[in-house]
Amino acid sequence: MKNSRNSPPKPRGRDLGLPFRGKTGPLNAITDVEGIAVGFRTIWEDTPRPRRKQPTRTGVTAIVPHAGSETPVPVYAGVHRFNGNGEMTGTHWIEDGGFFLGPVLITNTHGIGMAHHGAIKWMLERYRTTYDTDDFLWIMPVVAETYDGALNDINGMHIGEADVRAALDAAAPGPVQEGNCGGGTGMITYGFKGGTGTSSRVVELDDKRYTIGTLVQANHGQRDWLTICGVPVGQHMRDGTPQSQLKERGSIIVVIATDLPLAPHQLQRVARRASIGIGRNGTPGGNNSGDIFLAFSTANPRPMLHRAPPRMQIEIINDELLDSVYMAVVDSVEEAVVNAMLAAEDMGGTPHDRLKVEAIKHEPLLDVMRQYGRVNS
Repeated sequence: MKNSRNSPPKPRGRDLGLPFRGKTGPLNAITDVEGIAVGFRTIWEDTPRPRRKQPTRTGVTAIVPHAGSETPVPVYAGVHRFNGNGEMTGTHWIEDGGFFLGPVLITNTHGIGMAHHGAIKWMLERYRTTYDTDDFLWIMPVVAETYDGALNDINGMHIGEADVRAALDAAAPGPVQEGNCGGGTGMITYGFKGGTGTSSRVVELDDKRYTIGTLVQANHGQRDWLTICGVPVGQHMRDGTPQSQLKERGSIIVVIATDLPLAPHQLQRVARRASIGIGRNGTPGGNNSGDIFLAFSTANPRPMLHRAPPRMQIEIINDELLDSVYMAVVDSVEEAVVNAMLAAEDMGGTPHDRLKVEAIKHEPLLDVMRQYGRVNS
């Protein structure tokens, strides 16, 4: 088994001088939001398993809000479906109840069920004192997916409960791995190797500093559409475009976390802005793409409803101040997608594969950006 953790990290967009807008947090990652932990389980094999024809290259990504809490903490949330050819479980309740409990998982399309199952078992053990009661409690995890069948034996159903638990147990604050890792292991973005990407932004409202962090599982777009910092990169970097890019067959999941005190209806509006963020890189939201976005806030922590008082109060930001927040979300999502591509490594091309997908090469990309004067010195 090969894991991209064994390879040294590649330079990210800002390291290369790409002129992304906005001020980032110290890690430029979703974990810049206090209390957020991220973990991965990556499966990367280049030979098929017994009685299978295609290699296994997939995994699970886990995002845990309030990771240090000994009890589940409801987080206010909002969702947006830009194009609905995909799945994110638990969204009906988020739209009605305005919150969710527990981790957010991202995996491949056929791994949704096992990820859901594994998350429930993990929560039952992690929060045993909460659920081992007579309170008749239920658990509804948030699990999202994108399709990795071009590079992974997706029909082999190789995600198991142990893989889900490994991602959750690995969740930690600090730097976040990008590229070929977790649920993003086998993903393709604009005809280049894609996967997991992250970024963050810092905003100041009413003399207070807040953080917005995004994590994407990028598996979308056609080569000709690719735009980076306003430059039509896909028009210049056509070599090696895989046959799978004749039509868009992928998706993108965007998870937005913030410590801003926002109500569910405001978080839904925040989630909606991810559409503009991914559009900056060129996608119109293709017919075959599942573009599904979740935004949540770690502010206003409260007990679970069955333990909460009859009357509750929350703090929220005045809507008149949110334009800078919307711009920060758009900028962060745009950068996270590019970071996913820049961190990725070539995949496929073995005798067992239908195709090889190459990662975007940094120097040719910079040559194109220089033609347009879009590289910071």
